[in-house]
Amino acid sequence: MTVLPTTKTLYDETAPLPTTATAGPKNPAASRHVRRAISLLPLLFLVIWAALDWHTVRDGATRLTGADPWWLLAGAGFTFLGCVAASFIRQGALLDRLPPGPLLASQFAAGAANHVLPASLGAHAVTLRFLQRQGVPLPRATASLALYSLARAVAKTPVVLAFVIAAPNAVRPEALLPNGRALMAAVTGILLIPAAAALVLAAFRPLRRPTVDFVRTALTGVKGIHSRPSRFLSLWGGAMAAPLIQAAIVASVGTSLDLPLSWLQLAFAYLAASTAAGAVPAPGGIGPLDAALILTLAGYGTPLSLATATVLGYRVLTVWVPLLPGMLVMSAMVQRELL
Repeated sequence: MTVLPTTKTLYDETAPLPTTATAGPKNPAASRHVRRAISLLPLLFLVIWAALDWHTVRDGATRLTGADPWWLLAGAGFTFLGCVAASFIRQGALLDRLPPGPLLASQFAAGAANHVLPASLGAHAVTLRFLQRQGVPLPRATASLALYSLARAVAKTPVVLAFVIAAPNAVRPEALLPNGRALMAAVTGILLIPAAAALVLAAFRPLRRPTVDFVRTALTGVKGIHSRPSRFLSLWGGAMAAPLIQAAIVASVGTSLDLPLSWLQLAFAYLAASTAAGAVPAPGGIGPLDAALILTLAGYGTPLSLATATVLGYRVLTVWVPLLPGMLVMSAMVQRELL
């Protein structure tokens, strides 16, 4: 008769302990509230930045009131195409297949984040988070970011050479030549960066293994990408289209303001200015690119007031017009756990 209570006691002892129930998954409602709060941070930053830089928006809008609206609409269309080109480059720099819709949305959000941190760090951070959410391992995702930056920098050279060869009378190749100080800084950087990297690896042995693994992963990815025609065309086609699209935005704004320059001259002015200002790590190129573009347009004989209005219009179309939609897209992607 005492066997039954013993069996029941043993059965009760094998039951889950009460502490196990309290160690279950987190509260879904709390997770949703945290995710919603994080998704509102981009909009909060937008409000703060607009309050601090409101004069730029006001002056640019004032100068654009007399511009041709149809050309400005064309410039806005080219701005959207810039996100499409970035999506092609991102997909071409990675062997993993990415969903086209979320990829385009991530680049729209990355374009807004690109104006926050220098040297495209904001865009890379958003893209890295998106790639990890898509299941891409961190080494391959990081290598794709490096290949993206390298492709955009290298692909601009044949584009500029094509402009010089196709229209030698419409362009000013000397605009691409940096002054003595800028040239010395570029040469110094080219020489010092590899030497500094070698010294760091020699001094810190724990960094050697991750660095070697990263280089091996990057080289394997580059080899695989260039063995697939679809990835090759996506990477280099998008990289060569990207500067042309930005140049088309400048040309559209200049044409809307009746600048006394042809489309070739306006496009080459952007290519020259972006090449000269590319070494300066400013958020989204704001600042160095603006000054270089104004000087380049003035070198073509454009009145300084019109050159300034063109640059302000370019900034309104590429920064302020897509900034609010980009922040909204970023918030929506955070809520849907895509970022």
